[in-house]
Amino acid sequence: MAFSDVGLPGEVPWKKMSAEELESQYCPSQWGVRLRAEEALRTYSQIGIEATRRARATRKSLLHVPYGDGEGEKLDIYFPDEAAEALPFFLFFHGGYWQSGSKDESAFMVDPLTAQGVAVVIVAYDIAPKGTLDQMVDQVTRSVAFVQKRYPSNEGIYLCGHSAGAHLAAMMLLANWTKHGVTPNLKGFFLMSGVFDLEPIMYTSQNVALQLTLEDAQRNSPQLKVAQVQPVDPTCRVLVVVGQFDSPEFHRQSWEFYQIILKTIFQ
Repeated sequence: MAFSDVGLPGEVPWKKMSAEELESQYCPSQWGVRLRAEEALRTYSQIGIEATRRARATRKSLLHVPYGDGEGEKLDIYFPDEAAEALPFFLFFHGGYWQSGSKDESAFMVDPLTAQGVAVVIVAYDIAPKGTLDQMVDQVTRSVAFVQKRYPSNEGIYLCGHSAGAHLAAMMLLANWTKHGVTPNLKGFFLMSGVFDLEPIMYTSQNVALQLTLEDAQRNSPQLKVAQVQPVDPTCRVLVVVGQFDSPEFHRQSWEFYQIILKTIFQ
């Protein structure tokens, strides 16, 4: 499928694919051009672990801060060297198809951002099979509310996620902040190689751990729900990014989500 064909009205390309092709489309590590799948995953993990170890050793930080009562509801906060009363906060939600990954190997952006005066928050959430997707969305929502309450004078909260983390960040566009007693000062979303319509995931091996039903997938698909929310503050920017060599399905997901938010929440 050519990228120029992505998003044509009425087309649902994944429904025409064989089980093998669909599995391949939603296996990102298979699409690397420099490293084979297993080596790519191992290298990515090693880079994250080393960067996190370095950040914890060299940056001012608060580690394993509870944002809720659950064992997995922790976050790490890294601060710039120069103290300031008000800081911009960059919150990162790791990827791993909602069933792998950890905040303890995800601090690779801490050094460059703290050097520019930005506080960085790496959020943990209960991955599958321990956590359901509904629980993960709730945990991420509460982590954002926690940061706003703890640092009410912030100069903006910027949400970033990769892969599954991009999905969780996008779900914050749908959050009911009233029930959390706070309206976070959201100023930006960075959504990298996300999955925004979850129905195709149901028919891949990723669903063995997730156990998504159609109702689960639809309820947690920001692409299907975002048209129901109020227009976003025009000062809040949303950047939808997809890797050059990501699969055509990942390109389609990002392109179609970009199109729908452009037409709905940024009226």
